[in-house]
Amino acid sequence: MVSVRLDHVGKRFDAALALADVNLDIAAGELFFLLGPSGCGKSTLLRLIAGLIDPTEGRIFFGDRDVTHLPTQRRNAVMCFQNYALWPHMTVRQNVAFGLDVRAMTPSERESRLKDSLKLVHLENLAERKPAALSGGQQQRVALARALAVRPDCLLLDEPLSNLDANLRTEMRGEIRSICKSAELTTIYVTHDQTEALSVADRIAILRDGRVVQTGKPAELYDRPINGFVADFLGQTNLVPGAVVDRNGAAALVQTLMGLLTASASGNPPESVILSIRPRRIRFAGADSPQNPAVNRVPGKILEASFLGEATEYLVLAGRQKIKVIHAGAVSGSQAVLEWDVADTILLTE
Repeated sequence: MVSVRLDHVGKRFDAALALADVNLDIAAGELFFLLGPSGCGKSTLLRLIAGLIDPTEGRIFFGDRDVTHLPTQRRNAVMCFQNYALWPHMTVRQNVAFGLDVRAMTPSERESRLKDSLKLVHLENLAERKPAALSGGQQQRVALARALAVRPDCLLLDEPLSNLDANLRTEMRGEIRSICKSAELTTIYVTHDQTEALSVADRIAILRDGRVVQTGKPAELYDRPINGFVADFLGQTNLVPGAVVDRNGAAALVQTLMGLLTASASGNPPESVILSIRPRRIRFAGADSPQNPAVNRVPGKILEASFLGEATEYLVLAGRQKIKVIHAGAVSGSQAVLEWDVADTILLTE
């Protein structure tokens, strides 16, 4: 495994800007996600790291080695694509061994790597099957085993679960994390699926319009987004505009269409702000619940209720602001009192 560093990397395709001033430090052995909407530049960035295309500006390092203009085969980075790219006429064993056959090694070393890779992805008993006789998840594991067999310094995954159904995607998330960690691989993983990134990654870089907006651990990004785009992209949130009317230590009093709310704040926020409040952090409270300075409380009227299975999503009119609440239990009547912790009221400046 190897660390990966991108130093002011940019990419243009003719007049179109694909990436601009990307700076990233990815630790050796880290499972690092590139996350963002379609067209944000994440797959282009992965191809730059793989050596499939050259950057217009900036440099790429594997450890201390400048690989900016090295071809793919000299970087020892392996890329797994969305369609798996398996040879249909070959067995699982032959597909996994394909990368080994073009490398100079003894027959015993080849067989040892082949067995180790099949064992790591739990395909030893399916080695003689062909891809058509495998499920989507099994085909994905074959592609991973083929990549692992050559012992890359860096494994690059381009939306590897996009062709799988919802249940299989959930199952394969844990499988991929377990495989990459067991093999001690530096792994860079592209996806537009927020749940996939939050549940699997060690760290995530959020991209938008070819630029890195924020980088951090999943919980840090979810709980402390830098702006409204990150807050909204990483799962449902209520974005409530407001104006700061007072400061009280590490808290700010914000006038909103719901009334006066308290938000955790640092530094000196501008007057116009946006509050991010996650629907799952909001609770239904009793009308006679005691006041608590660490909690925001507002009365509301339930307008809609949508059953989600494990919970119900409510659309509530609080003052003159419509907000969403996701609650596991049933709520009777249309009148409600909403409450949530001040710590869960995130003040954003854009």
